[in-house]
Amino acid sequence: MWLPMLGLTALPHLGGLYGGFVTRKEVKTWFPSLNKPWWRPPNFAFPIVWTTLYTGMGYGSYLVWKELGGFTEDAMVPMGLYGLQLALNWAWTPIFFGAHKIKLALIEIVMLTGAVGATMVSWYPISSTATLIMAPYLAWLCLATALNYCIWRDNPEEEKEE
Repeated sequence: MWLPMLGLTALPHLGGLYGGFVTRKEVKTWFPSLNKPWWRPPNFAFPIVWTTLYTGMGYGSYLVWKELGGFTEDAMVPMGLYGLQLALNWAWTPIFFGAHKIKLALIEIVMLTGAVGATMVSWYPISSTATLIMAPYLAWLCLATALNYCIWRDNPEEEKEE
């Protein structure tokens, strides 16, 4: 039973590694040129926070998967919503940092936050522990959404031309 736990816990980190690769250059070049709110967390906080959140959401998905007996018919909705939010999570970084599409990233992160909320609602009857593990992730996304909004609002000319 260790392999599914390790695999599902590690899965979110795959997109995180790719996101780190996309972000690395832009954090040194493009991102410093943007107007950002004073309350933005420092750059060093992001990898620490995301490593913690990815580990938590991955382990939460394992708890739900285990409670439902694997990828059964009953798991379609809760694990499908989890997969949707994970795909949206992984897509945000290439949109924001890779393509410099601040407004599109804002729309995307709002959809992501909704998908995380829906995932949590679907998980609650299955595992309240897994749902509570996702709460810091939802809180961080609310902060990240506000940050994305402020950057979009304060940098209207920063969008890359088509």
